[in-house]
Amino acid sequence: MSITLRPIGEVRSPITEAVDEGWGDVVAEVVVEPALAGGLRGLEQFSHAVVVFYMHQAAFRPETDLLRRPRGREDLPLTGSFAQRAKHRPNPIGITAVEIVSVADNALRVKGLDAVDGTPVLDVKPYFPHFDHVDNALLPRWVEEIMAGYF
Repeated sequence: MSITLRPIGEVRSPITEAVDEGWGDVVAEVVVEPALAGGLRGLEQFSHAVVVFYMHQAAFRPETDLLRRPRGREDLPLTGSFAQRAKHRPNPIGITAVEIVSVADNALRVKGLDAVDGTPVLDVKPYFPHFDHVDNALLPRWVEEIMAGYF
């Protein structure tokens, strides 16, 4: 089966190379194609959104990326790519819940988007706690270690 997706816009960010920390203070814009700008209407009523994007600088190599240690750290367990949020995966699709700073014309200004400048955006969805939040979620201990300082 083949799936074809068309970006709805792209990220404008001061960050041009992927980094492993400090994303929480990054203010970026999701610039939507002008023909789709109407789709942003009403988003200003929400405090947060979920941005779905294509990690265009990622490259998946099964021999090194299917099973790997998070961030390449030897002190962390060997873990499958579907049990991580790493960029190198069979389909390099990223999702991030972001704070909405403003909405104007065809631009959604957000805080905390961990996508580099020029990243194609596939979709934007309002953050609904009913869908996007789970109480008492269980995480492996190593997740807290690698996320320290990320946002």
